Amino acid sequence: MTDDERWMGAALALASRGVGRTSPNPSVGCVIVKDGRVVGRGWTQPGGRPHAEAMALAMARDAASGATAYVTLEPCAHRSVRGPACADLLAESGIARVVAAIRDPDPRTDGAGLARLAAAGIETCCNVRAAEARDTMAGFLTRRTQDRPHVTLKLALSLDGGVAMGDGRSQWITGAEARAHTHLERSRHDLILVGAGTLAADTPRLDVRLLGVEDRAPRRVLLSRGLDAPDGWLTVRDPASIAELPGDLLLIEGGAVAAAAFLAAGLVDRLLIYRAPILIGAARTLGDIGLRDLGQAHGRWRLSDRRTLGVDTLEVYGRA
Repeated sequence: MTDDERWMGAALALASRGVGRTSPNPSVGCVIVKDGRVVGRGWTQPGGRPHAEAMALAMARDAASGATAYVTLEPCAHRSVRGPACADLLAESGIARVVAAIRDPDPRTDGAGLARLAAAGIETCCNVRAAEARDTMAGFLTRRTQDRPHVTLKLALSLDGGVAMGDGRSQWITGAEARAHTHLERSRHDLILVGAGTLAADTPRLDVRLLGVEDRAPRRVLLSRGLDAPDGWLTVRDPASIAELPGDLLLIEGGAVAAAAFLAAGLVDRLLIYRAPILIGAARTLGDIGLRDLGQAHGRWRLSDRRTLGVDTLEVYGRA
């Protein structure tokens, strides 16, 4: 691993701290390095401001002169009522070099941020650990390119593929460790959705019950054409309506009907499969997801992670 890749890894770790809390801005990380030592670091703060670069420069102060800034997204080039352009801040700081993971797809910046830095005599480099940066900013990128939130579908399955008992009850298929991981995932999303059947059967709270991040619960969304949502919930009538939701990261937690509807619509970007070592028997399973033959099922998903959580197994898949 090169020095650029290593320091970008530190910036990526910082970027992960803001995931699910910065919409409509991306969660960006920045590390400023001088003579092999970190002199400034920052990540996008809740609500989108300050930006990562502004936070890192405020920490570095005069030490930024002659240093290298590692940032997970091209520094913004447009001024805002909420703050100056990060490309300008970096140029004024005396930074000697800027390394970005990916370019910003926002047309106000796309390439212009790096060009402005180069025009100021700053050495620039891009596409360092780009795939990881795109994963960290999946919500922001999906909203910009597809005008909808990035969708993660969570499924807790028995060994025989059941998502619930025959009467719809699903508490609990997995054990405590897997459920804790689900709460971590909730804390990293803007929105969480269930169908009317899950709401009626389980009355889920959909909050975050992990020590220290209880305040990061996503906004709750009901998928229903007729049932009124509880107070404080949002409602969508069909999967396509998620484009209207105020957020960039959507987690779908239940149930089988809602999961099938989003899969059939081709609106699932990421799968979290929690598999428990139990057999249910006459269980509810996923419904029709629109496949006409088995050949259509292959080649759609790529395994990106597998881990053991207590007695359960988690598999994470992304679009192939």
